Amino acid sequence: MKYRKSIIIFCVTLVLVNTSLSQELEPRNLTNLPVGINAFVGGYVYSSGNILLDPAIPIDDLNSNLHTFVFGYLRTINLFGLSSKIDVVIPFAFGDWDYAFDGESVARKIDGFGDPRFRISINLLGAPALDKTNFKDYKMNTIVGFMLQVITPLGVYNPSELINLGSNRWAFRTNIGVAHAIDEWIIEGYLGAFLFTDNSEFLNDLYLKQRPILTFKTHLIRSLSNWGWISANLGYGYGGRTEINGIERDTRISSFRFGLTFAYSINKQNSLKLTIVSGKRIEKGPDFDAIGLAYQFLWF
Repeated sequence: MKYRKSIIIFCVTLVLVNTSLSQELEPRNLTNLPVGINAFVGGYVYSSGNILLDPAIPIDDLNSNLHTFVFGYLRTINLFGLSSKIDVVIPFAFGDWDYAFDGESVARKIDGFGDPRFRISINLLGAPALDKTNFKDYKMNTIVGFMLQVITPLGVYNPSELINLGSNRWAFRTNIGVAHAIDEWIIEGYLGAFLFTDNSEFLNDLYLKQRPILTFKTHLIRSLSNWGWISANLGYGYGGRTEINGIERDTRISSFRFGLTFAYSINKQNSLKLTIVSGKRIEKGPDFDAIGLAYQFLWF
């Protein structure tokens, strides 16, 4: 029973609510799982409002409708005795954006692949690497974990356009998190940062630099018997001021995200997750509403 419940709790934690690089809300990322699990994930997200896939140049008067399909694969591994996960996520998106640039109204429609993401997650404390047999006796208490994700510049990018699906630069996302279980409840907290390399082909021949974005996330999760869980999520992102050709711009991001997540286990191998997210900015950054549905197929 404990083993089955842990698998249910895992449900589709690797699917992203959207593919922008601000504070993504992913509850249960620290969940310990038996070594040797494989998972395929497919999801769809609809977002509307002021939202970009690349946070380099926040635009104030931006209205967008974005449809994102996410495909991912995850495997649990034993890394020097520590419970760990590796995963890859590939987004495909299409949408339309309306915004003002240099006093003129601009409309842009795009479809294609976004930047693929590769991640390793390592549970440093409280989650030993266990095979399926030994995992049956595992009980979660407190887990401390670390995550590193690499975003590769392989998405669709047109250097003559301001808005793109790809970012034409490498990005690195790090998180350190703590999760603590109290009966049927789990409390999680994460501190992280996004780091960016430079883009030498921004708007044709401009040179773009961006400072790191610091992030904080917390999740309050409640297990629902043996068939799913629900989570209330909060995230905050700050920083990311950009510099173009040596001139600093007033683009410092300061924005919140609020979310609800519901995961439902159909059976031991199949599960669904529904996510609702709203982003609200204080200074610059995304200001949007999104809803997403994901499906996960799991096997050993």
